[in-house]
Amino acid sequence: MSIAPCSERQDGELDDMKPGVTEDGELRLTRRSFVQSAGVLAAGVAAGAGKVAEAQAASEVRAGAPRIHAVTVTINGKQQQMSLDTRTTLLDALREHLDLTGSKKGCDHGQCGACTVLVDGRRVNACLTLLATLDGAQVTTIEGLAQGDTLSPVQAAFLHHDGFQCGYCTPGQICSATALIEEQKHGMLSQVSWEKGMAATGRPELSDDEIRERMSGNICRCGAYPNIVAAVRAAAGMGAAASLGSSSRNEVGA
Repeated sequence: MSIAPCSERQDGELDDMKPGVTEDGELRLTRRSFVQSAGVLAAGVAAGAGKVAEAQAASEVRAGAPRIHAVTVTINGKQQQMSLDTRTTLLDALREHLDLTGSKKGCDHGQCGACTVLVDGRRVNACLTLLATLDGAQVTTIEGLAQGDTLSPVQAAFLHHDGFQCGYCTPGQICSATALIEEQKHGMLSQVSWEKGMAATGRPELSDDEIRERMSGNICRCGAYPNIVAAVRAAAGMGAAASLGSSSRNEVGA
């Protein structure tokens, strides 16, 4: 079957080649009309995608914008009023905004204990604690343990028993040991306490195993663990604590 050139077709024949609906109700689409329709559709999709991308970018900018929150925290006995990004950790607030650099940033994942401080008397990892959650709290750092020039019993015991080498983890070790002694005084149990049947005694004995278990969240990469255990044991003893507490910064060369 031959098809006549366009120049030889009648007007009616040309009309039959246009897109539309046949008498039988079937859709008739030419290649040209399909390409044109596809181009229009693609342009519309592209325009819509651009709008979606713009909206998403604006949303991400809004989500990433800092949200400032005001808190009042007592740190080492001094009330501090701070307005910081809600994502600011206690550790960064101490080091970057209050110049209290004794608390160290080690792993920044709550695994090494170098950043340990006391919040309302209990030890916490400052790198995992958001400042925004501490409104009204009492925070004690390594800088706040001494009374003037008189070291705390734990600080003095660490010096006396050489419970450190490089000293990077020492502030966290000392804060953790300070809380440990108070926990034991108040009868708080550890895994070792349960294993040794001390649950009913009311006050678990502070054995070397007990100290190791309770200090296990503080890592010393230098390996000064035996001396750390000895220092905690000495600081926990009433007589030792009293005598060691009389040491001053000048006497121990701090």
